[in-house]
Amino acid sequence: MIQAAIFDLDGLLVNSEPLWRRAEAAVFGTLGISLTEAELAATTGIRLDEVVRIRYRLQPWSSLSLPEVENAILEELETLIRQEASATPGAEAAIAFFETREIPLAVASSSPLRVILAQLNRLGMLPAFKAICSAESEVLGKPYPGVYLRAAEALGQEARECLAFEDSLPGILSAKTAGMKVVAVANSYPAEKLTVAHRVVPTLEG
Repeated sequence: MIQAAIFDLDGLLVNSEPLWRRAEAAVFGTLGISLTEAELAATTGIRLDEVVRIRYRLQPWSSLSLPEVENAILEELETLIRQEASATPGAEAAIAFFETREIPLAVASSSPLRVILAQLNRLGMLPAFKAICSAESEVLGKPYPGVYLRAAEALGQEARECLAFEDSLPGILSAKTAGMKVVAVANSYPAEKLTVAHRVVPTLEG
């Protein structure tokens, strides 16, 4: 029986994946790295420090340290969040569905905590969540299960009693490896690429 629900954030509750891609494109562009939409989309759901390491490995630069690049991307992203972040279709209704049934909620995101809080505060969603977990606190980010296991622990539940909502393949694998049932929402990827989840739905609406 489901005792708790755990939500990814970027692309799942908040329409922020385009903002991430814009922030990354802008900062990597200053380093002489031009990225296509497909290249930017390929790292959806992966922790930012890992994304920066991937880009550096493929096209090394010398002007900034990797942590400085990460911080520049986060600063650009937070500006975009404050100006433009919006909820995905059905996000508020999905949260309300569990709240009215007194089922505790958590966020398990690859984003740094500062970005998670910026988005939840922007959309007024923060009070709905009993636990906020960032993969930046884990040794390994998604697709490894650490952030989902931490979220279940924070809610006082066994992982097998939690229902996870995800929009990316790394996130689905993370939650499944943790032992959770997973609903994939086809906000960021085509539905046919998410069939490893237990169920795939087009949006959170309904």
